[in-house]
Amino acid sequence: MSRVPGWFGRIGAGLTEVGERLDARRAAAEEDDEIRKDDAGGADASSSPRSPASPAGTAGHVRPDPATAVPWGMRVAAEAGWRLLVLAGTVWVLMRVISAVQLVVLAFVSALLITALLQPTVARLRRYGFPRGLATALTAILGFVIMGLVGWFVVWQVMENINNLADQIQDGIDELQRWLLNSPFHVTEDQIRDIAKSLREAVGANTDEITSAGLEGVTVIVEALTGILLTMFSTLFLLYDGKRIWEWTLKLVPAAARPGVAGAGPRAWRTLTAYVRGTVIVALIDAIFIGLGIFFLDVPMAVPLAVFIFLGAFIPLVGAVISGALAVVVALVTQGVFTALMTLAVVLAVQQIEGHILQPFILGRAVRVHPLAVVLSVAAGGMVAGIGGAVVAVPLVAVTNTVVGYLRSHSSEASLRYAPAPHGSTATPEPPPPADAPPPPPA
Repeated sequence: MSRVPGWFGRIGAGLTEVGERLDARRAAAEEDDEIRKDDAGGADASSSPRSPASPAGTAGHVRPDPATAVPWGMRVAAEAGWRLLVLAGTVWVLMRVISAVQLVVLAFVSALLITALLQPTVARLRRYGFPRGLATALTAILGFVIMGLVGWFVVWQVMENINNLADQIQDGIDELQRWLLNSPFHVTEDQIRDIAKSLREAVGANTDEITSAGLEGVTVIVEALTGILLTMFSTLFLLYDGKRIWEWTLKLVPAAARPGVAGAGPRAWRTLTAYVRGTVIVALIDAIFIGLGIFFLDVPMAVPLAVFIFLGAFIPLVGAVISGALAVVVALVTQGVFTALMTLAVVLAVQQIEGHILQPFILGRAVRVHPLAVVLSVAAGGMVAGIGGAVVAVPLVAVTNTVVGYLRSHSSEASLRYAPAPHGSTATPEPPPPADAPPPPPA
């Protein structure tokens, strides 16, 4: 009987121990449930902080992030779209500023082109021992005198031959009228008279516009003189102090981008110099050979026409077409259809030689621009700034192409130079040493 209380005591202790274990397990399970509920509530709050509680039956559903719900292609298009809008706005503002100071911009760009043409002469004189000021003055005076003489010669030739040209044009029109009457096009005298009447009425109707254009010519002359003075002034300082001006310009560039811009500047200048010198040589060859051709064909004002062809060559593609068409028209109205056709043959032959032999050989790859880019840039430059814009458009495109190409290669080299060393799973394991390699020195 004495053993019964001991047996009941052991049973009670065991039940107490089992109850304590069940209570501990229940508490742990409740704690795990609370943690899971907190995690689910936090996910719901992060995905939709302002949304009401999910209805019954959808308590486990978590709404996705709106940014991840948008398709990837649409997100990329949106990112590119707003950046393009910012870029377009920047270009629009820049064009408005350029239009407001168009005369100053054209004068400075013209000075850059003239400086690119004359700067090698200044450098050559400096190598011969001339002081910088004297070399600059001699080069500038010689260059401006030559350009002035060319302009004076053109005006003199036109004024000397204008009366004879008017008579020859009238004779040529009569001959053209007779050719049209006898041609297979079946043109009648009444049709010719109707065309002449329409031309006279058009001229009469636009008399006021012609008069206003003549009055505006005074303003144009004043602006032209102002532009010429600005161009001469800028050219002198660029020839004399161009290096110091470039160094001052580099100080305006952020320090991080300064090495790339400093390397792109000399390359852009070499491209511009090569373009200007090559264009002058090509234009001179065109003018000489086309001028000789129309001279031997007895076309009047052959020398002024050759000068116009020389000047037109500075507007790629478009200038050559216009100046060549002018020579053909003068030959047509003064010498007849056969001479006009021969003039057209001479112009086309010289331009084909220029396009396929002279330009690739003289200009080279450094300033090679696609013909589509040439046409679009000339058209855009003409729309923005007239003839001056058409002249400077192509060299600006060539320089921009050189600068962009250099900056792209410079940025890729810099990224490779300063790229962090690979580590982790992307690191390339070092090759094991050869079997006959000496052991490393002790530490």
